Amino acid sequence: MADTKYLDWPFLEPRHKQLALSLDRWAHENIDDVPHARGQETDAACVGLVSKLGAADWIRYAVGGKAYGGSAEAIDTRGICLIRETLARHSGLADFAFAMQGLGSGAITLHGSEEQKRNYLMRVAEGSAIAAFALSEPEAGSDVGAMQCEARQEGDSYVLNGEKTWISNGGIADFYVVFARSGEAPGARGITAFVVDAGTPGLEIAERIEVIAPHPLARLRFSNCRIAASQRVGEAGQGFKVAMRTLDIFRTSVAAAALGFARRALDEALQRATTRKMFNHTLADFQLTQARLADMAAAIDSAALLVYRAAWLRDQGASITREAAMAKMVATESAQQVIDSAVQIFGGLGVVSDAPVERLYRDIRALRIYEGATEVQKLIIARELLKDVAAKAKA
Repeated sequence: MADTKYLDWPFLEPRHKQLALSLDRWAHENIDDVPHARGQETDAACVGLVSKLGAADWIRYAVGGKAYGGSAEAIDTRGICLIRETLARHSGLADFAFAMQGLGSGAITLHGSEEQKRNYLMRVAEGSAIAAFALSEPEAGSDVGAMQCEARQEGDSYVLNGEKTWISNGGIADFYVVFARSGEAPGARGITAFVVDAGTPGLEIAERIEVIAPHPLARLRFSNCRIAASQRVGEAGQGFKVAMRTLDIFRTSVAAAALGFARRALDEALQRATTRKMFNHTLADFQLTQARLADMAAAIDSAALLVYRAAWLRDQGASITREAAMAKMVATESAQQVIDSAVQIFGGLGVVSDAPVERLYRDIRALRIYEGATEVQKLIIARELLKDVAAKAKA
């Protein structure tokens, strides 16, 4: 961990600094030498990382409720962000493995029944069960109201029909939190959340999806998939609220993961610039290199301030729709620029397959899209600004 000064910022408490430093030491000893998985190796690598993270008690921070294996009664957003940032500096797949345990079980933490919490959360925290969050569809990504997957109630059961896609942990998850149209009202108000166990008749993995930064990803198909009504998460017709509350916690942590990637890129670039000889100097002796490094450092600190402001506000109980959108937009876009600069500083070595900065280049790209693409974040920020203007005018 090259730069730890940000851990003393007023947004964070001493316990957060201790958490980040402890995890950094653990990661050095346990995941730094894990090979970058590809293809079918990715599934096994991800399962192994979930097990490691669970055994070391790190996943407990992504679960709410001490009785169910959580580290505290409520999820600490700043803690989640620091964990994701730290893991991302060491391993993109380790960050993914941790994040999906939290996102995949977050709806149960927030809205699950006592039975659901006892059945699922302890196993998630231990790393013995893998969770997944199934919201997106082929024609419904950012526009959740366009969802077509249907949940039809029949007595004390629901029958699910339709598809979900871009589902992280698809194919290796032990259970999926699935959002489906239940018909209580049109648009986003007629959606309900359910827990569907892997292996339930009628649920199949229709397609495995390969992406540039390998991780388990799939398209799911539900064909007359019958589940008990007791598998419903929260109230009928309240699924949109369940999904948004879950994403509110973890959207800011996406920005934190981008920070981790960017910090690693800067560390790699500094090492390269100060050791690479050119024309009887090092790269770092040239003003062009110094200017690039300065831009990288400023971009990282700017993003970090937005990330930990949003996380702090949420931990104080504030609504952070605008702040989380700003953090995600700035952190992911800045990280892409920082990593691109690191690749440039490395020259030819920067595009060698599996070189650290080449891996980062692939890792960062998806973060500008998932959990709300940059363009969607801009719409959210503008909408919130205009809402404030309208409220002031009305007052």
